[in-house]
Amino acid sequence: MIATAATPAPTTVADPVRAAACVLPAAVEAVPSLRHFARAMARSWHLPDSTRETLTLIVTELVTNVIRHSGSPDVALLLTSDAVTVTIQVRDRGQWRARSTGTALDACSGRGLHLVEAYAGCCSLRPTAVGTQVTAELFLPKPTLAR
Repeated sequence: MIATAATPAPTTVADPVRAAACVLPAAVEAVPSLRHFARAMARSWHLPDSTRETLTLIVTELVTNVIRHSGSPDVALLLTSDAVTVTIQVRDRGQWRARSTGTALDACSGRGLHLVEAYAGCCSLRPTAVGTQVTAELFLPKPTLAR
């Protein structure tokens, strides 16, 4: 790992934001490593099971895109969470390419960003001065009141 940082789950209302980041070489091994990192953070932040599964799916898709399409030497994952949302941000330092306009129904790949858009509450892809940044937000379920 190049860099890893995390903040613990909040213990008071005054400390509602949690964050974790990890930067790895953009190699095939980064996909399971960053997926496990995201799952571990979600578990330590006590996120619901359904949110953990969606989070790991999105991380897998976005990191795979960096490795397959960007030519970046590394991939950066930043996770943040508050009481309402979990934000997933994946950055690379590769060459940005526009999305293809469609994927054949029988193709084995090409649906990653479509999956991310389907599961995320909102999603954006932005070319930067040094690469690409994709941000996806998951809305957390409202807590139920105990009776």
